[in-house]
Amino acid sequence: MGLTGASGTASRTEDVELKIGIVQRFGDDVKELLQFEPTKGDRLQLSFRTSAGEQSVTTDKPVRLEIAMQSLGKASAEERLILGVFRTFEAADDNANKWREKGIEVEIAQPDRWQVWAKRDVYSTPLLRRLLLQSLQASGRKTPFIDSKILKQTPIVAWTVDNKRYTGKSLKITSQKNLVRVNEGKKFDNQDNKNSKEGKKDTLNPDKARLFPGELFIQPNAYGTYSLVNQVPLETYLRGVVPYEIGTNAPMPALEAQAIIARTYVLRNLRRFAVDNYQLCADTHCQVYFGLKGVSPTTDQAIATTRGMVLTYNNELVDALYAASTGGVTASFSDVWNGDERPYLRPVIDSPTNIWDISARSLANENNFQAFINRKDGFNESKWQLFRWRKESSLEDITKDLQKFLKVKKSPFAKFKEVREMKVVERSTSGRILKLEVETDIGSFSLSKDEVRSAFAAPISTLFYLQPVIKDKPELWGYAFVGGGMGHGVGLSQVGAQNLAKLGWSSANILQFYYPSTQIQILSDKIKK
Repeated sequence: MGLTGASGTASRTEDVELKIGIVQRFGDDVKELLQFEPTKGDRLQLSFRTSAGEQSVTTDKPVRLEIAMQSLGKASAEERLILGVFRTFEAADDNANKWREKGIEVEIAQPDRWQVWAKRDVYSTPLLRRLLLQSLQASGRKTPFIDSKILKQTPIVAWTVDNKRYTGKSLKITSQKNLVRVNEGKKFDNQDNKNSKEGKKDTLNPDKARLFPGELFIQPNAYGTYSLVNQVPLETYLRGVVPYEIGTNAPMPALEAQAIIARTYVLRNLRRFAVDNYQLCADTHCQVYFGLKGVSPTTDQAIATTRGMVLTYNNELVDALYAASTGGVTASFSDVWNGDERPYLRPVIDSPTNIWDISARSLANENNFQAFINRKDGFNESKWQLFRWRKESSLEDITKDLQKFLKVKKSPFAKFKEVREMKVVERSTSGRILKLEVETDIGSFSLSKDEVRSAFAAPISTLFYLQPVIKDKPELWGYAFVGGGMGHGVGLSQVGAQNLAKLGWSSANILQFYYPSTQIQILSDKIKK
């Protein structure tokens, strides 16, 4: 297979048990449904605790979980001191580390966007939270705020087996064959469909059911709702990741590279959801994990061939970031997020040939950058439809996007009414926007790094330049975002890796290209996580 740089025997490595949040916030909506089904000839076992102690029931029929609201009797207040709101875990993690350096204990959460909270078991009373907030405000910090709400009822989970109804706040679902189908949907609402002649129907779609291995748990999370967690061995988990991240038809060396990177990524990021008592989510905030419904012989072969293999730098797991497309040049970690630089994540021209000398023609220069973006041939991704793109956005849409973004961040500039001008004022060597300035009717503010993607709907990467657009009237209509690539652009390009594989590159060479100075190793206790 062309794999080099690994030591030891991959087949002898021990597997690692993972906890993956496949439904992160079940109970946000009282209409939500979860349905569990055994495979043919199998039975489900549901284990839970009641006032009478541990209880277990089995069935060969589908089991549907619903949300029931339980009165608290006496209203209670729930509040958190939120120190910052972020688009990505990486940005939240850097912010959390800065608070810790100041002696403030924090935790990272993701109720919707990523947030950094003052640690709840430390700042456990309203007085402590307000004293900390006052101290931060006195030092000039404007972003921290207290999020509070009054609770009169709380959601609990309800399910029925053999015409007997059960309720609880935790539930374990297993099967004899270690496989369970999971279907998500919503309950029919008669108020929404008063004139329906078809009768009562829920939105569960059998074709969208996902097949999960291992054990499933319904458990409380940090937001007053529930998470559905899949406990699954690492190598089995990868079978539900690789097909959805890169596809099943990619050349084998690209599939092997993806398998190694996906394995490295999960092991490096086990702490992301400590606040919710699991390790990783199952969407693009982590890695896409859809269970075993989409497995294929090609991806299974790539996972088996690379079993136990991870990518390291100085005997430490790399921060195995990857993106759909780099737009022709990979980004440094610091081009997108704050935090310590990763030496192996640095600008690489995403081409099999030396078509652009970035040391001589830095993309931090605006003229160089625009010339680079307007070049389309010779790159690994040249034939991909989103390698280069141009998207126009009116001042009206730009204003709405910015106001929404600034409101979430609790910025005083959220009250602006008019965008007067936008301009890129700083780029990195890889051409990523480091600072974009927005002039409004109430003053100017700057967006930095990955904030730029959060603030506008139009750009799909930060590798773009702005082009003023004037239409029927002489005044400014809006801006065109002219750019390349999709996603953060850090690390491996999934599109680029496939092109290199077609050119005959091995998976080891592909990984060395996108992560210079790294090594493939077999996972062991000697490797730092």
